[in-house]
Amino acid sequence: MRMLLNVKFPNAEFNAAIKDGSVSKKMGRIMDELKPEAAYFTEQHGQRSGLLFVNVDDPSKIPMFAEPWFLTFNASVEFKVVMTPDDLKNAGLEELGKKW
Repeated sequence: MRMLLNVKFPNAEFNAAIKDGSVSKKMGRIMDELKPEAAYFTEQHGQRSGLLFVNVDDPSKIPMFAEPWFLTFNASVEFKVVMTPDDLKNAGLEELGKKW
């Protein structure tokens, strides 16, 4: 299942990794492990954040996607199910509208 992984980095921990020179290595290691379909980095509510699109084919894999961020940066992580335009087209919205 395609999911949006929203990672929010605490400023103190991320700043420390920048200052000690380890941020690129840490981020690279995590990204190499997770292999997201797409990844974007931005700011949310005054914090650095990452938006990663990942395929979670089994719920037991959620820790594999979340723990690197928790353990490396003390980050907060949220998962949201997302759809492509084709997924939305195949969702049967017209039938649901008639039923409900």
